Amino acid sequence: MAEHESTGKSNEWYTPPWVFCALDIQFDLDAASPGANIVPWVPAYKHITSHSLNCIWHGSVWLNPPYGGRNAIRPWLRKICNHSNGIALVPNRTATDWFQDFAQLADALLFVRKKIKFIRPDGIEAPSPGYGNVLMAFGENMADKLRCSKIDGLRLETPPEPKGE
Repeated sequence: MAEHESTGKSNEWYTPPWVFCALDIQFDLDAASPGANIVPWVPAYKHITSHSLNCIWHGSVWLNPPYGGRNAIRPWLRKICNHSNGIALVPNRTATDWFQDFAQLADALLFVRKKIKFIRPDGIEAPSPGYGNVLMAFGENMADKLRCSKIDGLRLETPPEPKGE
């Protein structure tokens, strides 16, 4: 089990700067931010904390949700899916119900080729996690951003709904 998968450990695992460089996006909102002063490299105009599930989200959203306990990620993915203008970084847990439910609703998926080594709250890069990661794009604009990103990995897109004849 990887360090950050251990029970009782911190939910604070920050996305490393290279992810944002490769995405080349300026987001309007970092929706589960520890704060811009703690993780200043997240390119977002506004940073709100884990209490953001109770807030209205505006514009393009970056979401590295708390991975927490079983299904703790579900309300975060429901919110970004309903907002339909954002990218969520999630664990590659393809056999879970939450993953299968939201992968079908995403406009695009990018299975990151290499495991993302997150940044710990003390600023040190954590060891390689025991799982890979997936970027889920919600909204066509965000799907296009994944298509154009410089992140190496498998890209999948949800086919558009057939139009009535």
